[in-house]
Amino acid sequence: MEEKVKRTELLQVKNLKKYFKTPKGMLHAVDDVSFSLHEGETLGVVGESGCGKSTMGRAILRLHEPTSGEVIFKGENILKFDKKRMKKLREEMQIIFQDPYASLNPRMTVSETIIDPLIIQGKYKKSDKEGLQKKVREIMDLVGLSQKLINTYPHELDGGRRQRIGIGRALALNPKFIVCDEPVSALDVSIQAQVLNLMQDLQEELGLTYMFITHDLSVVRHISDNIAVMYLGQIVEKAPAKLLFKNPLHPYTHALLSAIPVPDPDYKMKRILLQGELTSPINPAPGCRFAKRCIHATPECSQQEYSLKEVEPGHFVACSRFNEIKN
Repeated sequence: MEEKVKRTELLQVKNLKKYFKTPKGMLHAVDDVSFSLHEGETLGVVGESGCGKSTMGRAILRLHEPTSGEVIFKGENILKFDKKRMKKLREEMQIIFQDPYASLNPRMTVSETIIDPLIIQGKYKKSDKEGLQKKVREIMDLVGLSQKLINTYPHELDGGRRQRIGIGRALALNPKFIVCDEPVSALDVSIQAQVLNLMQDLQEELGLTYMFITHDLSVVRHISDNIAVMYLGQIVEKAPAKLLFKNPLHPYTHALLSAIPVPDPDYKMKRILLQGELTSPINPAPGCRFAKRCIHATPECSQQEYSLKEVEPGHFVACSRFNEIKN
């Protein structure tokens, strides 16, 4: 029997919180989130719009400064790093943004966009034009961009090519960890598949670790080792991808899975339509935040806090009534 390779833990997030001050109180965008991620793995993060997925990714990278918690990368809590150490750390932690047009400077060519982080981090000098151009061409080859596009601007390219520029820019500094913030949601379906396959090939070739944020469960199933389901700032279920689809436990996960389109007109899928009032993320009351929309909820659900509990190896859920819910 082949022995399973034990991977090193690269990232550990502990009790991460990110609150925003509003006129009505504190908005709990990310509230007490904890998880770990090993080298070479992909953690898919799913949930409806506004659940805190993107904010969590940015807080981990300190693009949004966390309210509290710990982000331990390679054994060090990076929330304690000063600006100088954080600048150096940017080489190892990068992000691919959702909108490939809005995330690119319209006044910069493909070449200038990829060169920019190399100069900022002091990897090359502006005067080293030959070295810079060689590096740019290497990165363009890596992400599947034709070298004839080296001096083109973002408005001259389609969405797929723009996103390849974004991926190339993220890879320029040879990072270990990349937050992928819905990197294919703005692309056509056929282009989505090409970009996803590219990202998987790059992960295998370069040993990358991804946190892949999306609202599309069919996409996350294709690319993830583990999946975390978020609802109103909290992770309500986390499990290996195959196990989550085979045996979902949280009622919110059931609802999400029931919404996946099935390419068979004769297949009768039972949809779970969520009804009821959406809990406000501003100064939320104690209790399960999904209770008002959950058909399985009891009065206790609205009064008691539920944290993630491991109910089978690798499968965590924040729900007291999961045993009563049938797949």
